Amino acid sequence: MKEKITVARMMQAVYHMEEAEPRRCTMLGIGPMSEPVIRASFELAKEKDFPLLFIASRNQIDARQFGGGYVRGWDQKDFVQALRTIAAEVDFDGLYYVCRDHGGPWQRDKERSDKLPVAHAMAIGKESYLEDLLAGFDLLHIDPTKDPHIDGVIPMDIVLDRTVELIEYVENERKARGLAPISYEVGTEETNGGLTSDKAYAEFIRTLSARLSEKELPMPVFIVGQTGTLTRMTENVGKYNTDAAVWLSADARKFGVGLKEHNGDYLRDELLYLHPVMGVTATNVAPEYGVAETAAYLELAKVEAFLVARGKAQSSGFVAALRDASVRCERWRKWMVGADAQKSVDEVLADDAMTALITRTGGHYTFEELQVKTALEKMFETLRAAGLCPERSVVDCIKRSIGRYAECFQLTGMTEKIRAYAEQ
Repeated sequence: MKEKITVARMMQAVYHMEEAEPRRCTMLGIGPMSEPVIRASFELAKEKDFPLLFIASRNQIDARQFGGGYVRGWDQKDFVQALRTIAAEVDFDGLYYVCRDHGGPWQRDKERSDKLPVAHAMAIGKESYLEDLLAGFDLLHIDPTKDPHIDGVIPMDIVLDRTVELIEYVENERKARGLAPISYEVGTEETNGGLTSDKAYAEFIRTLSARLSEKELPMPVFIVGQTGTLTRMTENVGKYNTDAAVWLSADARKFGVGLKEHNGDYLRDELLYLHPVMGVTATNVAPEYGVAETAAYLELAKVEAFLVARGKAQSSGFVAALRDASVRCERWRKWMVGADAQKSVDEVLADDAMTALITRTGGHYTFEELQVKTALEKMFETLRAAGLCPERSVVDCIKRSIGRYAECFQLTGMTEKIRAYAEQ
């Protein structure tokens, strides 16, 4: 077993590589939307030899006392164990990192809708981070930029105060337990986070650096900045600003940190190829992979329908179950715009086109719903009896989606490069 290289050390190795040779890359943060997405990630990273950053939001993975997460109902320890198990099954011996995406107060949808008081929300955010720490997470995204009690942009001084408080809390807990150093990410792509200009971004990094240094706390590895990305349904509807990406990247590197971009889903290849050139250190992609998995299931459902129409099988009812659960879970509201986001569940179910769109974009939220799981397994049994390997088809479909980013971000062979430069 090779020595584990920390996220901070990994990025320093990348920076050394960039100084020594004409090679650039952008790291890929992968949302662990489901077990097949995780398996596809490990398989592809093994084939192409690149490091994995699994970025779990609190809605996806969290402590059970806060409601757990929609990904297999896993808490932090379950998630870490699942990663180890799947890595072993794939025989993956490369680098992978367990990362918290958007950790902190009010980062679960229910906490915002309940408008929890500041002290309560901060206490929950800290407790969730502690569970991350104890489970063995490698990187924590410190993101106190959601606050249902503040309209519009959250003042930078509040964001800074809460960021420093949370990092200090985690560091104190880590040291008290004798745990190994971990890495941090701060900032947000959300407009209410205030870091929407290169001037504000640079000022945030400068002030944060000074305050962390004063308390002898570690500097983050990544600072999230807004490059113009905005994911809605199956599109990136933002206006990508290549100038901003270059400026923000340069500002971050002045302080020895990297620009992290969120909402990189559905960007066209031309822009993805530009990322290493612009200096974007890392990009997060999540919903697109859930959509790829759902699309694979819906295509396989067409095969089942073919067999049913010829009397070769009975319908599993999978598509109907998925459509109903996808609409009723109502998680689609965060991805909708305009009046559609306010429609009632019954109104949506009466609109076939809208239901189909929601199913395709939000089906991954419901894979653990009993009616969906039961129908999916029944459909898979039918497909296996017909000579197909549906599980393999699903994983391969997801790999194609992830592979587009790995190729454009120049990640092939990066694990070998990182290990070599980390030893220097």
